Amino acid sequence: MFNSEDKREFLIGSVLQTFIIFHWCLAFFYAPVDIHQGPVYRIMFLHVPSAITAFASSLALCVFSVLSLRNRSERLMAWSKGTAEVGLLFTILTLATGSIWGRPTWGTWWTWDARLTTTFLLALLYAGYLLLYGSMAPGPGRTRVCAVLGILIFADVPIIYKSVTWWRTLHQPPSMIRQGGSTMDPEILWTLVAGIFVMSLYAAWLVRVRGRNILLADEIESASYASFGT
Repeated sequence: MFNSEDKREFLIGSVLQTFIIFHWCLAFFYAPVDIHQGPVYRIMFLHVPSAITAFASSLALCVFSVLSLRNRSERLMAWSKGTAEVGLLFTILTLATGSIWGRPTWGTWWTWDARLTTTFLLALLYAGYLLLYGSMAPGPGRTRVCAVLGILIFADVPIIYKSVTWWRTLHQPPSMIRQGGSTMDPEILWTLVAGIFVMSLYAAWLVRVRGRNILLADEIESASYASFGT
């Protein structure tokens, strides 16, 4: 049986998924075809929002980690784990859509391009965080070690962003946020901005739901140990 909170979360999730479908309708039927790449460029409307959401998740993880170090809170650690899971999900989605986009554009599924490599490193860092979290017993030690790693993960994001200007890469320089204004067609730009906004809201909802489930699982586990001890 769903309680009132479950019903509310289900409703919020359904609304956000409807927004995602609406955004894809904009991507396919409102945004014009790119004159250089053709229809294949439309995967950008999933690739770029996924990438920005993955980077935003690392920022949220950094904030939760700093608060965890200060407060020594297991509750904050649960939210940190949920954020890392969502961040890993969107990082993998970023890499997958980038490979699909790169095959017809660059002629290869994968190359050790600076941006691809640093984004792949972000996925490894998220995965390492989750493995470390799961391998350590709850307590101050896990909170301290995982929080430090959570802060370090965010340090990779500025490197990913600046990789196209620091090194020679196959990726084009920034075209959305740049000095002199965006070089994108207005319809493409606003469709992309809408996708980033919707994807960010959806990721925040996933973190909220996942964090709540982790806390509930911890409570059930603690109750089970208590009843076993008695």
